Amino acid sequence: MDITTIARVESSARRSPSVLSMRVSERRLALGIVDILLVNLALVVALAQVGDFVPSVDNLLGNAKWFITLAIVWLASAVFFDCYSLSRAANAISSVRNSALAVVAMSIAYILIPFLTPPLTTRGVIFYFGGLALVFIMAWRTAYARLFVQPWFQQRALIVGAGTAGRAMAAAMRAAPRNDANPYRGTGYELVGLVDDNTALRDEAIEGVAILGDNRELVRLVRSLRVNEIILAITNTQEISDDMLNALLQCRELGFRVVTMATIYERMTGRVAIDFVGRDLQMVLPMEDRAGERAFRVAKRGMDIGVSLVGLCVMGIFLVPMAIVNQLTSPGPLFYTQSRVGQGGKIFRMYKFRSMRPDAERGTGAVWARKGDDRITPVGKFARKFRLDELPQFINVLKGDMSLIGPRPERPEFVNALSLLVPYYRARHAVKPGITGWAQIKYGYGGTHQEARIKLEHDLYYVKHASILLDTYITLQTLPVMILGKGT
Repeated sequence: MDITTIARVESSARRSPSVLSMRVSERRLALGIVDILLVNLALVVALAQVGDFVPSVDNLLGNAKWFITLAIVWLASAVFFDCYSLSRAANAISSVRNSALAVVAMSIAYILIPFLTPPLTTRGVIFYFGGLALVFIMAWRTAYARLFVQPWFQQRALIVGAGTAGRAMAAAMRAAPRNDANPYRGTGYELVGLVDDNTALRDEAIEGVAILGDNRELVRLVRSLRVNEIILAITNTQEISDDMLNALLQCRELGFRVVTMATIYERMTGRVAIDFVGRDLQMVLPMEDRAGERAFRVAKRGMDIGVSLVGLCVMGIFLVPMAIVNQLTSPGPLFYTQSRVGQGGKIFRMYKFRSMRPDAERGTGAVWARKGDDRITPVGKFARKFRLDELPQFINVLKGDMSLIGPRPERPEFVNALSLLVPYYRARHAVKPGITGWAQIKYGYGGTHQEARIKLEHDLYYVKHASILLDTYITLQTLPVMILGKGT
């Protein structure tokens, strides 16, 4: 790349101070902390103005349970309405709308909790609190969407490797957002250039971003361009030359962060980049020794049993109405069982309310369901929309074949085919399949091999990061799908 181009990029870097640059985790943390402070401030002001609460240190500490409860209720409401999606938070209209809904939900839930909340006995306190929280949160979210997209807060990134992985990374980071679809939107990444040892690429630009040099210029470039993060986009790490490796180590020695493209991809999208991890199993499966892993499994099983018992009671409520409507609109059995692949590749029979015609696969064999599938019965459309057809799966959860949260179990015919086409497909069987999961809330319906590949990337993310917090997040994000009828 010519000297003029490099000089122009370096001049731009000098005009864009990076001292205030915020990482992805720092952005989410800032959103959460300020949100919690503001809703608690709204409560204190409301109690002081309309009630008889004196905001002293002793009173605040003595009634800490009020504020801790409020923080928990707010976080649950905010997750329910997806308020911590950075792409959504960067859009003022979208962020304010969802945050306002979260405030309303939080206010209603909070006043219904006894003992752990202050005695909000008058309408004045309730409306004052809700109104203040709404104003505070909307003002803060608007300010965030306007202020934190400025260059001062952006992360300046340099990609090492201009091959397939590097080009895919550059394209993803610079893709124009459409309806918040680009997961890199709002994360604050500014791609300043690429570095590659292939001299044939020296005069090229990828996605409008220049290839600035090779390993000999890497250290100088990261210094002069004020780079915050170096993204290593070389899938086969064995191909990294000794000179490039030494340059990367020198950059790390100087305090610059070096991360792999697969790590960035996973952080931004919530998916494991199966096309760019090569044979690096630690990027696909959990390898670390987690102290709480056994406790998590025990707690998860306890939660499965408790919730499945409640779920079976709910199923009993819908049993008779669905049986009647089913016989009137599509005579046949009420329940439907199907072989599915569970943990460790074990085959089990999964139960569902029948939502298709009894002869749905006659003459075709096993085929994926699809949107607008004409095999679905009238009552089946309603049941699928609100996920009521999956209520009998609580039987599978109680038996231990399934869990509440996990990858959706697939049919053996599809597993055998997909295992040959998609790398790491069988790795999803490392955990129990679930009624809902990470892929269901992040991607939804999928009925092709390519969509199965994307869903697998989500499933592997769950396998790798499964925890109580992630399960709680998935549960809260599943509720809107059921309540608002977003199922398929």
